[in-house]
Amino acid sequence: MKVSVLIDGGHLRVLAKKQKIDYTPDYIEKVAHACLQTDETLLRILYYDCAPYNGKAKLPVSGTEHIFAGKDDWLKQLAAKDYFATRLGVLKFRGFKAIRKPAPGKNLTDADFKADFEQKGVDMRIGLDIATYSNQNSVDRIILISGDTDCIPAMKYARIKGLQVALIAFPNQRIAPELLQHSDLRRDIAWPQA
Repeated sequence: MKVSVLIDGGHLRVLAKKQKIDYTPDYIEKVAHACLQTDETLLRILYYDCAPYNGKAKLPVSGTEHIFAGKDDWLKQLAAKDYFATRLGVLKFRGFKAIRKPAPGKNLTDADFKADFEQKGVDMRIGLDIATYSNQNSVDRIILISGDTDCIPAMKYARIKGLQVALIAFPNQRIAPELLQHSDLRRDIAWPQA
C-alpha cells in the first residue's frame, strides 16, 4: 500500500515540547518513519510549518524596539532529507499578549507580555495536498499528524475519492472526536527514542 505522511509541524512541535523532546530535523524524521507499518510503501513525507518570524516591534511597556531574528536552517535541513518536502506558510506577528498580571502594587513590565504569532496558510496547504493526492490516485492512504479540525473537509474529500486516512495519536494526546469521525484509522504510536 502506497502512503504519504503529512505532518502539521506546529501541532507536532507542541506535543514534543510537552514531552521535553529536542525538536530537530532528525527527530522529525524518526517520528515520520515511526508512523509507517510494514505493509506500507512510502511515497513522500510532507512537513507543514512556518519559518521563524523576522522583523521589528516596539515592546508594549517600555516602547523599546525589539528585533525578532529567527533562523530557518533547520527547515532547509529537513527539506534535504530523503522523501521530505516542506510546505511553508507565513508566521504573522499579532502584537503582544499579557502572560501574567503584576503583583499588587507592582507596575506592568515588558516581561509581563509575550509576542503573539499566528500561522497563516498552513492548513490550506495541507488541504490542497490532500485534495491533490485524492485526484491523482498516487497514494492509497494518507497518514496525518494534525490536531486541527480545519483538515476535516479535505479528509472527507479524500475518503470520498477512495483514499484511506490514518490519524496518528501519541501517548496521552487528546484527539478531537471530529477528527476521529472523519478518519478511517486511528494509529497509536509511541514517541521514538531520541
